[in-house]
Amino acid sequence: MILRDPVHGLVSFEAPDQRIVPLLLATSEVQRLRRIKQLGLTSLAYPGADHTRFSHAIGTAHVMSRLLARIVDLHANLPPEHRLTSEHTRLALAAALLHDVGHGPFSHLFEEAMPDGPRHETWSSRIVLDPSTEVHGVLAGIAPDLPARVDALIHGKSDLTYLARAVSGTFDVDRCDYLLRDAHFTGVSYGAFDLDWLLRSFCLAESKTLGLAPALAIDGAKGLPAIESFILARLFMFQQVYFHKASRASEHLLSRILSRVRQLLQDGHDVAGTPVAIVEVAARGDTDLHRYLELDDTSMWTALSHYKDSADRVLADLTGRLFRRQLLKTIDLYGEDATLQGQERCLGIASDLAREHGFDPRYYVGLDNPSIIPFDPKSDPIKVVFPDGTERSPGEVSFLLGRLHGEVMRRPRIIVPVEIRADLYAALGRTRTKAEARSAS
Repeated sequence: MILRDPVHGLVSFEAPDQRIVPLLLATSEVQRLRRIKQLGLTSLAYPGADHTRFSHAIGTAHVMSRLLARIVDLHANLPPEHRLTSEHTRLALAAALLHDVGHGPFSHLFEEAMPDGPRHETWSSRIVLDPSTEVHGVLAGIAPDLPARVDALIHGKSDLTYLARAVSGTFDVDRCDYLLRDAHFTGVSYGAFDLDWLLRSFCLAESKTLGLAPALAIDGAKGLPAIESFILARLFMFQQVYFHKASRASEHLLSRILSRVRQLLQDGHDVAGTPVAIVEVAARGDTDLHRYLELDDTSMWTALSHYKDSADRVLADLTGRLFRRQLLKTIDLYGEDATLQGQERCLGIASDLAREHGFDPRYYVGLDNPSIIPFDPKSDPIKVVFPDGTERSPGEVSFLLGRLHGEVMRRPRIIVPVEIRADLYAALGRTRTKAEARSAS
């Protein structure tokens, strides 16, 4: 199989141990990812961000194939039991391709809006392990134990430590693709980093535990700029794209729509157009796998078109705002307002104002407090290895990573209807910017 990819150029899966990729791509569960946008509603802020989980899955498998080629170059001196085999290659490519196969409509947003239901990781496991799925059939047709092994690797578990970190780690193949892909389709340069040099910078660090396979590491002689650019790319993408105020406000609006649907269903009301899977998740916190697989962005937009005409005033109004792109508005919190006590105070003021204007604060007011740790070595203790065999943590040998070590970046905001934004500014003793004043007029 040879494909043209806008991010990686020519992508091919032609070797015998890579043929698992086209087999899995042909399954209905993977094809469903064509109908799920990678970035949910981010296209309301960045119009080009219409790429899908399907293209990301292919890109992740491609990065994995390149990483595996790099590992083959490195493991000549490893004992046979720690070397890559054709079976390991198939396993790694399958895990890379299927790592997001369980995502629901609008990607992460769906599970946040339906907190009673299983998370996408659980759905991925079910898709891989359930004998009734086409994905399971492909995997089990190659080896009976392959579905279980793929599921374990998706969750970062493998007898080869370097494979586990390649799927779930600081510099895993998922992040390597989505940063470049999201930057490309949003039209920003923040997510750019040197993937070629990063892959070339990987080496293997000998395990301190007897019998344990080596872990992925960074070559200290040439790899520091590559990992620094990667970490900065991730930081900037969160600052500028993933935490963008319009994107976050649109996601909050959709989550409130689904929350209202969930509440109406739990109160015994019939909500026309709601997919059976959502009705069941609202009622009992779970649904049948095949009903879940019927959910995608298209089915959800169809449901939303019904909600616009709902007899429930709140549901109809919220959905109408989404269709007209009349999003809820955000007010960034700084200084004292950004502390936990300040956030609660501002949220209380906003909720009181909403009630005064006839808005139910449960659906029209929110506290958005996204956060990220740009460099968190605790979650993946990757090492930098120097020519003399010395190993150091990245934070010890990089001024930049040393400063970012464990630091948390937060962007707390209050989300409110535009109708009360001016009053909230006044109540908080703040002045709107000229741009905000123009957008309200």
